[in-house]
Amino acid sequence: MKKTSTRDKLIYAMADALQRKGLHGVGLNELLEVAGAPKGSLYHHFPGGKSALAVAAIEHISQHIDSLFERLFAQQADPLQAMHHWLQGALQQLENSQFERGCPLATIALESGPDDVEIRAALQRSFNAVRQALSRQLQAHGHSDEQADNLAALFVALYEGGLLQARVAGSSEPLKRAAAALFNLTRTPLAQGARS
Repeated sequence: MKKTSTRDKLIYAMADALQRKGLHGVGLNELLEVAGAPKGSLYHHFPGGKSALAVAAIEHISQHIDSLFERLFAQQADPLQAMHHWLQGALQQLENSQFERGCPLATIALESGPDDVEIRAALQRSFNAVRQALSRQLQAHGHSDEQADNLAALFVALYEGGLLQARVAGSSEPLKRAAAALFNLTRTPLAQGARS
């Protein structure tokens, strides 16, 4: 069994912290403690400090989402059903955490400012990668490039906005209602698009 490196432990600790607390809500000592890493290891692995670690965590999160899509779409013949499973997983995680765990990308995006150039660039790459991964899966299920790109953009916007509202409200209803509306509106046009 491969041993997890200190660098990876720091990335995992930061990814978890971003989801729960955001970048500014977590301190370096807490990250080191969660990672079980010695003092000084952060700057050894990430000379750019906390911001460089956040960029690495954002990239890790993006890769995780991409592989999650691959698994979900491989298990479901219906792409909307795969997307529904993704939403259900996010809702379950949010509810199980008593509405503490939102989307780590959205959390850091909301608190980033104009000076956070590298973080914002990593977020932009990550959001693009999520949309492209979803679009690729939809295209593989017979949808046109444009249709897949548009639905992927709409779905990611719904996911991010719905999770944010659910987290603030302490209720799953905002995301459940938005998802139900999207699936009802898109099911027939998508089925027709896949046949044409």
